[in-house]
Amino acid sequence: MTESVNEIPAPESCILFATADWDEPYWTNKQHSAKALADLGVEVLYVESVGLRAPSAASKRDWQRLRERLTKGLRSLLIGAPQRAPHIRVLSPLLIPAGYRYPLTRWLNRWLLKFTIWRNMPAKVSKPPLVWTYHPFMLDLFSSLKSSALLYHCVDDLAAVPGIDAVAFREAEERLLKQADIVFATAPALAERCSQFNANTHFLPNVVDAEHFGKALDKKDLPADLACIPEPRLGYHGVLSDFKIDFQLLLASARMKPDWHWVFIGAEREGQKSALVAELAKLPNVHFLGYRAYHVLPDYLRGIQVGLLPSLINEYTRSMFPMKYYEYLAAGIPVVSTPLSFSQSNCEGMLVANTAGDFVTAIEQQLLRNRFTRVEVNVLVGDNTWSGRLSKMLTALNGTSI
Repeated sequence: MTESVNEIPAPESCILFATADWDEPYWTNKQHSAKALADLGVEVLYVESVGLRAPSAASKRDWQRLRERLTKGLRSLLIGAPQRAPHIRVLSPLLIPAGYRYPLTRWLNRWLLKFTIWRNMPAKVSKPPLVWTYHPFMLDLFSSLKSSALLYHCVDDLAAVPGIDAVAFREAEERLLKQADIVFATAPALAERCSQFNANTHFLPNVVDAEHFGKALDKKDLPADLACIPEPRLGYHGVLSDFKIDFQLLLASARMKPDWHWVFIGAEREGQKSALVAELAKLPNVHFLGYRAYHVLPDYLRGIQVGLLPSLINEYTRSMFPMKYYEYLAAGIPVVSTPLSFSQSNCEGMLVANTAGDFVTAIEQQLLRNRFTRVEVNVLVGDNTWSGRLSKMLTALNGTSI
């Protein structure tokens, strides 16, 4: 049984190097992990994305983001990182995007990052901070943080993301893996790769805010824009990314079952205009509701009969462990997924299918079993919560087996 997170020694402070900005509309491991640490009283300096992808000259959004990062970076440099939540300050680094590609820009970024980190270090702490990172482009800085423990949390195969210099990333990640005191990976494929360079690698899957998504089990009215859609409703929530989602599979499946209603809660990723999404939107039984804030997601999931994980099978997704898996389960929703690697070891409450025909058959089976009860949800989710996983991570960091 996992030891209570409050009984495990926690660091006084932590510098967390994220690949997502604090205010991203879709919260990921980075923000949730920072909050879980802060809930223990750890002083967290959350360092926002350092810009892994070079900006596109044709993308207005990229240039807008650059202007926003410049403004926030100057503020962090001159005024300091603002407090954004109890025990959490957010630092927006003033850096050259994708500066890791060239020696001069790498040197300049190292100097800028060192200065802003030093200026914003947590005050009144007696011990070196834990360094918790989601990417390798902070190693030049780490050498100056004497006696700090280095934790690498590998949650995605970032080298496979479009626009990232895969060779440079792999080389930097290998150096990080060799230096890290401990590594945690969220998917078996990621853990297998990381363990080639660091024997102290642990597989810990993505988890869920069970209390939050468990609100979907409450008997309350549905949002009006969902209640007007007939049952059965098959749902997906999250970014509608064409390099992560198999829209061709969804299109074929939706055409096979015109009496089922396919509900998508989320927006297309920035810069994407998918012809397949446009084709899906033409079907009368497909409903794109757009982005909905995190705090209202349980209200929408309350009206969904089957949760969908229709991931494309490619180099990036093969190493994914979708956060939505436990979010659906916590909301009482049975799941149907394409065969990602995580499904080989985590399949409770889920059926797996590859073709449109098999996908439809799996959905039919899940519709017959109905939603999970609160008792079943507690068993399915178990201790796969943010506090439960942090407990395991701190246990391993302190040298105890998990």
